[in-house]
Amino acid sequence: MERIYINVSATDYDKTSKEITSILTMAEEMVHEDDSFVVTDSEFAFGWHFYVISVKSGLVQKLADQKGEEFSSLKGKGLEKKFMSWLSQKMEQKNLKAKFAIKEEMESTKYGLF
Repeated sequence: MERIYINVSATDYDKTSKEITSILTMAEEMVHEDDSFVVTDSEFAFGWHFYVISVKSGLVQKLADQKGEEFSSLKGKGLEKKFMSWLSQKMEQKNLKAKFAIKEEMESTKYGLF
């Protein structure tokens, strides 16, 4: 099973990781999936918490299918980017600040932080 790895940067690990867990649990319930994501512990540096969310691609695909047009109209090319946009919107609705980036892209950038 393929997974999507997303790097998260946030100033408040407890609040953001709890909210991400809540959002992803809700997504699992919507599409009838179980154990389809993991949120790692954080590393703290420069006043930020850095951690990774690992999500099964199947969960994201089912979410995209269920949301239909609402999902396909999200910003970003491809499933992963649209999923990140969806997650960002959910966090903004809760007034929580977190930045998301696809892990593979971060590692391939010349000046990646991770």
